[in-house]
Amino acid sequence: MDTDSKITYSKDCPSRTVLSVLANKWSLYVLGVLGQNDRPLRFTELRRHVEGVTQKSLTQALRNLERDGLISRTVYPTVPPRVEYALTGLGHEAEALTTAIADWSRANAARVHAARGAYDARTGQTGEAAVTQRVRGG
Repeated sequence: MDTDSKITYSKDCPSRTVLSVLANKWSLYVLGVLGQNDRPLRFTELRRHVEGVTQKSLTQALRNLERDGLISRTVYPTVPPRVEYALTGLGHEAEALTTAIADWSRANAARVHAARGAYDARTGQTGEAAVTQRVRGG
């Protein structure tokens, strides 16, 4: 492992704050949805594409992505105000990573689910309970 990689894992490394935004599942989904569309999207369109996200979670993800320069937020002076979100140049770079993660996930979902099933059968527990029990030393 090179020195730069070791630094990245340090708690004081500035890249950790960037990674924490990108590691958020809603941020990944937003970047992916915006990358798949050839135009900016409104909040309601994003929410419709990202099934299961709450208004609060989507709002927080959008704020974090805008703050980090990955998306732009354009407000149009209409009544009611129209707000659109789009990827920035930096966001397009990050979206390429999310696409790679999504592609890997689709290609390996069956293997991951099989591994989970084997783990659950071996431990006699399922889902979060199995992981929590193992972490607590049970």
